[in-house]
Amino acid sequence: MRLLFSLFFCVALLPACFAQTPPPADTLRLSLAQADSVFRQHNLLLLAGRFQVEASRAEALQASLTANPTLTVEASAYNNETRRVVDVGRQGQKVISIEQLLATAGKRNKRVALAAQRTRLTELELLDLLRGLRYELRTRFYAIYFDQQTLQRFDQQRAMLQTTVAAYQTQYDRNNVSLRELLRLRTLLFQLDNDRATLLGQLAENQQALQTLLSTDRAVRPLTTDAELARYTLPALPDDTLRQLALRNRPDVLVKNAETEEARLNYTLQRALAVPDLQVGARYDQASDYIRNYVGVSLSADIPLFNRNQGAIRAARSQIAYQQQLAQQQAIQVRNEVSTALQQVRAVEARVQAVESTFTSQLEQLNQGVITSFRRGNLTLIEFVDLVEAYTDSIQQLNRLKADRVGAYESLSYRIGRDLFN
Repeated sequence: MRLLFSLFFCVALLPACFAQTPPPADTLRLSLAQADSVFRQHNLLLLAGRFQVEASRAEALQASLTANPTLTVEASAYNNETRRVVDVGRQGQKVISIEQLLATAGKRNKRVALAAQRTRLTELELLDLLRGLRYELRTRFYAIYFDQQTLQRFDQQRAMLQTTVAAYQTQYDRNNVSLRELLRLRTLLFQLDNDRATLLGQLAENQQALQTLLSTDRAVRPLTTDAELARYTLPALPDDTLRQLALRNRPDVLVKNAETEEARLNYTLQRALAVPDLQVGARYDQASDYIRNYVGVSLSADIPLFNRNQGAIRAARSQIAYQQQLAQQQAIQVRNEVSTALQQVRAVEARVQAVESTFTSQLEQLNQGVITSFRRGNLTLIEFVDLVEAYTDSIQQLNRLKADRVGAYESLSYRIGRDLFN
C-alpha cells in the first residue's frame, strides 16, 4: 500500500508537468496568409528575380533604339606650302562625312519583338519560381505545425514518464519493485526520447528552410484553425478540366510555349538578317577632290554573295522543331502530374475517412484513462506501457496523416499552377 500511495501521489502531480514551455519572445507567430505576405515582401530570390525582369525590360528598350549616325572628320596634319600644322583654314584641307545605317526587311521591329518575347519569358520564369517557392513555403509551414502538435504530446508523455520512472526508482531503491519493472519504464522513456529527438531534427530542418524563405533569423510558429484546414477539399471539376486548367495556368508550360514562340521570332529575324542593310551618308571635301568644296552623297550595302546567313537560318529552323518537341513533352508530363496528384489526394482522403472524426478526442480520453486507471491500480505495468506506446505512436501517425493530407492538396494546387484552396 505504501508503494501504491507513493506512486499514485507522484502520478497525481502530472497535470503540473503538462504545462508547456512558452515559445521564445522573439518567435514569429504567423498564419499562412501572414507568412505568404512576409514571403512575397522579403524573399531574396523573388527580389532578385524582379531585378532580372527589370533588366530584361531594359534590354527590350535597348532593342527598340535606332542606331546612331557615324560622324568622321579628317584634317590635314601638315601643310607643306604654308608650313602649318593641322591646317584647316581656307588654304588647308578638311573632310567631313556622316553616315547612317538603315535597317532593311523590318529587322528593327523583329529585334523588338524578340526582345519583348524574352522579357515575357523572364516574367514567366519568375512566376514559376514563385510557384515553387510558395509550394515549399506551405508544405514546410504545415509540416512544422503538425510536428509541433506531436511534440506537444511527446512532452506531456515524457513529463508523465519521468515522474513515473522517478517514483519507481525510489521504490526500487527500497526494494519494493523489481529491476525488470524499472528497466521496462526506462526503456519506454528512452524510446520516447529517441522519437522526440528525431522529431526535433525534422523540426529544425523545416524551421531552417522556412526561415530562409521568409528571410528571417527568428523562429516561426505556424498558426492555423480547423476552418482553414477544412478548405482543403477537391474542387467540383472533372479531372480532364483540371488537367486543361494546368496547361493554361502553369508557368512552366507557358515558358515552353514562350520558348517556342521565341524560336519562331528568332527564325524570322535570321531570315531578315540575310538581307543587307543600307548605309547612307553625305561627305564634304575641301580641297582633295576633283573640285574644291566637294559635297557628295553615298549609298552602300553588302553584297550577299558568300554569306547569306545560311547557317544561322538553318539553326533557327531546327531550334523551332526542338522547342516544339519540348513543349509537347511538357504538356504530357503536366497531364500525368495532375493525374498522379489527384490519385494521391484521393488516397490520403480515403485514409483520413478511415479514421473517425472523433479519433483524436478518443485518444486523449484513452490517455487520461490510462493515467487514472494506473493510479488506481486497475492496470498492470505491462498494460500501462503498451497503452502509452499505442497512444504515442497513434498521435505521431495521426499528425503525420494530417500533414500528408494538406501536403497532397498543396501538391495538387502546385501541379495545376493555381491556388485552389486559399
